[in-house]
This record gives sequence, structure tokens and C-alpha cells, in this order.
Amino acid sequence: MIDPKTALVSVILAEVLEGLTAAPDDDALWARAREAFDAAAEETPDEELRAAIEARDIEALGAIVGGWRAGKRVLPMQDRAVLKRAMKAFRKRIKLTVLDAESSLGGGPMSSGRESNIVGIEPPHQYPREVWEELARQGRLADTGKGSYGLCD
Repeated sequence: MIDPKTALVSVILAEVLEGLTAAPDDDALWARAREAFDAAAEETPDEELRAAIEARDIEALGAIVGGWRAGKRVLPMQDRAVLKRAMKAFRKRIKLTVLDAESSLGGGPMSSGRESNIVGIEPPHQYPREVWEELARQGRLADTGKGSYGLCD
């Protein structure tokens, strides 16, 4: 079952497409594509995507997924909502981390605290790694290495 609060339909369909290139008639993969489409279609159905899945057209599905990866096609509404919520959670987490670092003891009673030099954090675990990778691919987050991300300037 696809969790519509955290799953990216575009990533699921890209994985399905990879499997379909090896086994184009795999009913389980087409069923997974249909399930991903149904999760995304609650917001705004994409008729071109629906037609590609119903016709079991690998080339059309590949063109749609390729358009998402290249940024030439708008991601499904469900994916955009997940990415928006993930960015909000990330900004909140980094803000709290910086505030915690700046308010630590040792800054002196007469000082205004310390400046934080935090540039990246481990993202919230409520979203899968694919969400953070997609945000980094879009240039909204910077991959600082070892599973940490920072805000792009």
C-alpha cells in the first residue's frame, strides 16, 4: 500500500518502469503502477498517465517519467504536496537545531549568545530518503554528504 502522505508517485513509477524494461508483461508491476496512479489521481488525474498505464504502453510511461526527471513535465499534485510538507518539516528542524546551538551555555551572561555554524542536518525521518534526494535534485536542498542536507542560498 502506498502512503500518500510520504510516497512520491514519480519515484514509484520510475522504479516500475525499470522493472518493466526487463519484463514488459509483468502483471504485478503494472498493478503497482496502477496503485501509484490511483494514489496520485485523488488530487488531479493525469489522463495521459492513465492512458499509458491502461494501455500498458512502456514508451509513453517512459516519456512521462523522463519528463519528470528532466523537469520538463510538472510532477503530480500528490508529489508536489509531499515535497512541500517535507521542506516545511526540514526548515523547522534546521531552525530548531540552529536555535539550540546558539542558545547553549558558555556564551557568557553579558553576551548575546553565539553564532551557529551549522550548515546541514540529517533530515526528518518521517519522509523517505527519495524525498530528500528529489529536493536536492531540484536544487531546493544541498546534499552536504553522509545523509545530511542544508538549505540552498
